[in-house]
Order: sequence, then C-alpha cells, then structure tokens
Amino acid sequence: MTKVAIVTGASQGIGAEIVLAFRKLGYRVVATSRTIKPSEDPNILTVAGDIGDPGTAQRIVSEAVTQFGRIDTLVNNAGIFIGKPFTENNIEDYNAVMNVNMAGFFHITKLTLAEMEKHSSGHVVNITGSIDNGISGGHTALAALTKGGLNAVTRVLAIEYAKKGIRVNAVAPGVTDTPMHSKEHHEMLGSLHPLGRIGKASEVASAVVFLESAEFVTGEILHVDGGQSAGR
Repeated sequence: MTKVAIVTGASQGIGAEIVLAFRKLGYRVVATSRTIKPSEDPNILTVAGDIGDPGTAQRIVSEAVTQFGRIDTLVNNAGIFIGKPFTENNIEDYNAVMNVNMAGFFHITKLTLAEMEKHSSGHVVNITGSIDNGISGGHTALAALTKGGLNAVTRVLAIEYAKKGIRVNAVAPGVTDTPMHSKEHHEMLGSLHPLGRIGKASEVASAVVFLESAEFVTGEILHVDGGQSAGR
C-alpha cells in the first residue's frame, strides 16, 4: 500500500522540502499552492489555487482520492507573514493573514479529517511558528494570533480524534531560510536564536518526517527554532 500525503504551500521553501522528504519515503504527494506548476514526477499531483478558498480545498481532496485512492497525511504548511507594528496593520493585512493561515487550515483539514475517519487512521501536521514569547522589535502580532491558534487547535484536535486513530501534531519553526527572508537580514535574524543562526527548510522537513514515524506521539508542538522557545 502506497501512502499519500497532501502538502500545502508546496511550491517553494519549507513546503517544497517537505514534498521531497515524503517522496524519499515513497509516498505519493498532492502538492498545492497558488503558483505551483505541473510536476514531471507521476507520483506528484499538483493543484494550483488559493488555499483560503473552500473550493480549492475541495478540489485538492477530491483529486487526491480520485487519483491516488486515499489520504494518509496532511501537512498544513501554507502561511504568510506580515511584520508591522501592530497599530500599522490594516484590514487588508488582517484579511490576508487570516485567509491563508486560518481559513487555509480550516477548509482542507475539515475535509481531510472526514476522509481519514473512513479508514480510522491518518496524521495531520501543522507548520506553525515559534511564537511562545514576543521578540522586542519583531512585530509578530499577526503571526502570534494565527500560529498560536494553530498550536492550540493542534492539541484540541489530537484529543478529539485520538480514539478515531488519527494523530495531530505541529512543527513550530523559528526563522527559516526561505524566499520570505532576504539574505542581508540572515545574520540579524540568526542572532535571535540561541544557536546563532536561522534554520534550514530541510530541518523543518526532517521534523515532519520524525513526527510521521513517531506513532505514539500526538498533540505535540515540536519546536525547530534553535532554542528560541526555551529562552534568549
């Protein structure tokens, strides 16, 4: 039996690394983002669309089941970051972050859990953020509002679905080397982490792979943040 994973926000950065990691495990992958292009790998099905749109979520899940027959794992990786002082955020900023980070999680997770319930097995991994504490000058309020909510719902859903054979976990990265962060800021951003550098996308993907194999782990928020959540 070949397992199937859905990965959102899959066209670059952490999402692209997670897709590669699951292919190395032999999984078929449904990869989605707004701008994703068709893959030459027959075991990667790409679906382009706005993850905050319930119609996109419906297409992803229905195509996964139609093409590959099942869904074993969902990785909710799609997310955006808008870093402004809190009072400078406008309603467009708020709506954009809520659309991707919150609605993007809600629509596809609801549909995927319903599919997983049919087989009494499955695993959901939410890519959240190391937002346990504020960073002076970090302007992370909208990130904390959404990613903190995802950390909380991870624990709640883990309990709600435990008896149904479905695990729910999260990976909470620190600042990670992706196209979201320009190279000239890497040294400064690295100084915010006790290990003195920013993370690699492959390190986040490795944490997802670990949770995938850790069958007695559910409700866990696994920090991949260079020690940031432990203290500074």
